[in-house]
Order: sequence, then structure tokens, then C-alpha cells
Amino acid sequence: MSNQLNVDGMSLAPGVVETIISIAANEVEGVASVGSYATSGLRSMLAAKPSTSGIETSVNDEGKLEVVLHIEVYYGQVLPDLAAKLREAVADALLVQVGVEVASVDVYVDGIQFAQ
Repeated sequence: MSNQLNVDGMSLAPGVVETIISIAANEVEGVASVGSYATSGLRSMLAAKPSTSGIETSVNDEGKLEVVLHIEVYYGQVLPDLAAKLREAVADALLVQVGVEVASVDVYVDGIQFAQ
């Protein structure tokens, strides 16, 4: 999201929404990482903030948020079920924390990781 998001007289700086999405997605069981593991794994070791790479947001004509989420999952997950849980978690987090309705959450599984 390149511009500020304005909701009910409140302006959110770029990156705030993506951080909320990243935290919500990482809390879903079966999600190994948001974005590429190589970049998000290295960033999580060096930074205090969660990685927001692999997240794209835009506001549609109706003022609702459209989210594109690239993830890597752990081997053995039922992907349609995991995608449904992700959509629900992201939409709920944004509605509760920011007050923004979500029009869509498109989930792309970019890789599979094996648990260690």
C-alpha cells in the first residue's frame, strides 16, 4: 500500500495494514512464512517487526480492502482449508483492529517447507 489509508477520520501510515496482515497470517497453524522463507526468515532474525514482503494491498472502488498474500506452508497441510483459515484470520484482524472491511484475500502458496 503506497498511500495512507483513511478510516473514520484516522490515517494509517503505509506498512501498518501489512504488519497486521503478516501477524494474523503467521498465527494460522500450518503457515511456515509470509513471503519467501529466505527473505522473511532472515528478516525475522534481524528485525523486531514481522516481515511484510509477500503482501500487497489496494482499496477498491467501494472502499474495501483487497489483499494478495504470498505464503509458504508446512508439508501435510490441506491447502484449501488453510487458505480459508487465512482469509478469515486476515479479514477478522483488519475489521477488529482497523475497522476496514475486506473485499478479497487472494492466497498464493509459493512453497512448502518441512518441519524440522
